[in-house]
Amino acid sequence: MAASVWKGMISFGLVSIPIRLYAAARTKRTYLHQIHNECNTRLKQPLFCPTCNRMVDRSEVIKGYEYETGQYVLVDGEEIKKITPPSGKTMEILAFLDQADVDPIYFDSSFMALPDEHADKPYALLLKALQDTKKMGVAKVSMHQREYTVFIRARKNGLTLHTMFYENEISSVEGYGRHFEVKLKPEEVKLADQLVKSLSAPFKPEIYKDEFQQRLNDLIEAKLKGKTVSAAPQQAKARVIDMMEALKKSLASHTAAKPPKIAASSERRQHRKAG
Repeated sequence: MAASVWKGMISFGLVSIPIRLYAAARTKRTYLHQIHNECNTRLKQPLFCPTCNRMVDRSEVIKGYEYETGQYVLVDGEEIKKITPPSGKTMEILAFLDQADVDPIYFDSSFMALPDEHADKPYALLLKALQDTKKMGVAKVSMHQREYTVFIRARKNGLTLHTMFYENEISSVEGYGRHFEVKLKPEEVKLADQLVKSLSAPFKPEIYKDEFQQRLNDLIEAKLKGKTVSAAPQQAKARVIDMMEALKKSLASHTAAKPPKIAASSERRQHRKAG
């Protein structure tokens, strides 16, 4: 099993649940390193002290805040431990929210919480309460030298936590969310709605792939074998001139791609001939 990133307790009311947190998702990608083009050596960024004029071992490194140019307030590990709030060991649930009330833009990193030894019952109790009420808890937890607000929700018969972006971390982009001074024709709205419905499908995460990463891996594999890789196919995008015509063509092409129902097949053939 992967190493846990936090160990402590979830508490709500007088109920305490010893848990461990595990990263729920990590980005997987192929990394390309910086290589010196003269000798094909990977370039590194070593810890070098210009004052002592030598390389520095990681055991010699402490933290420091630069309050003026070249002037630092030094902080060591023991001092960090002393100022860590209670949420460093216990995340107390402060409130329960309706899941629909929280905009997903506030979700940051995700973690899976597993009960520690002999903690199955209180874990199952909180899980069942969240499932029955369709609520999620809000708590605070300190880790990695920062205090996070987290959402605790039921997911696939387990407790999943999401760290929250704070309000001041959500970007404000001028013009976003403004009222658009355009008039939409009822027919355009109807066709757009129909197109959305025709493209609707259940969420199956396994069908979505990172095509660039796959082609990058293929390129590396091919170069190892002395081969080349063909260029990725590019789809030409037609310029949208008539919105109604574009919507009709989009809807027609997607409808035609679906297996026709037997009862309606003759009607569709007549419609195509008429078009």
